[in-house]
Amino acid sequence: MSAVKSVKSDLRKQMKLVLGQLSSEEKDRQSKKLFEKLCATPQFQQSKKVSLFLSTPQEINTLPIVKYLFETKREVFVPTYKGLKMEMVKLLSMEEYENLPVTKWNIKQPNFDETKESALERGGLDLIILPGVAFTIDGKRLGHGMGYYDSFLNAYLRQHRKPHLIAVAFNEQILDDVPTDENDVLVDLVLTEK
Repeated sequence: MSAVKSVKSDLRKQMKLVLGQLSSEEKDRQSKKLFEKLCATPQFQQSKKVSLFLSTPQEINTLPIVKYLFETKREVFVPTYKGLKMEMVKLLSMEEYENLPVTKWNIKQPNFDETKESALERGGLDLIILPGVAFTIDGKRLGHGMGYYDSFLNAYLRQHRKPHLIAVAFNEQILDDVPTDENDVLVDLVLTEK
C-alpha cells in the first residue's frame, strides 16, 4: 500500500469515529442550515441539471435538496454503481425516489442495469453535489475510498465542460489538510453550516 493510501485509510477511520459521536439532532441541525446556505448560492440557483448523492445517516441529509430540486422543476441525477463503475442517471419524481431499491450499504440507488437517462448522454450537468469523508476549505476532498467520484469526474471532464462542484459536509469534516494524489479532483466550494 502506498504511503498516501495508508494515510487516507487511517484518516477515514478517524473520521468515522468523529462522525459517530455526532448526535442525530446535531446532524439534523447542521443539515437544515446547510440546505439554506446551498439554496442561496448562485451556483445552485442557476443550475438546471443537478447531480447529487443520496445520503446515509453519517452524511449531510440530501433528501430536502432532492425534494426542492423537484419542486423547482430541475433535472435531478443520482449515482448508480456496478463494480467500480458509477453513472449519474436521471430521477423523474419523488415517487420514483421513494421506490428506489436499497443497496448493501443501505443507500437508495437506481438499478444499474435499468435503462435510464445518463447525465453523460444528456449533454452534461450544471452542478454536482459531492459527498466525502473529509475536506479542506480550499477544495481538497477525501472520498470513501472506492474512487467512484474521481473516476466519474475524470471521465466526465474529458467529454464535457466542467460543472460547478460543491461538496456538502458537517463542520467536523473540515480539516487543515487531507492527503490527495493525481487522480483526486478538487471541488470548487465546500459548504458547511458554518
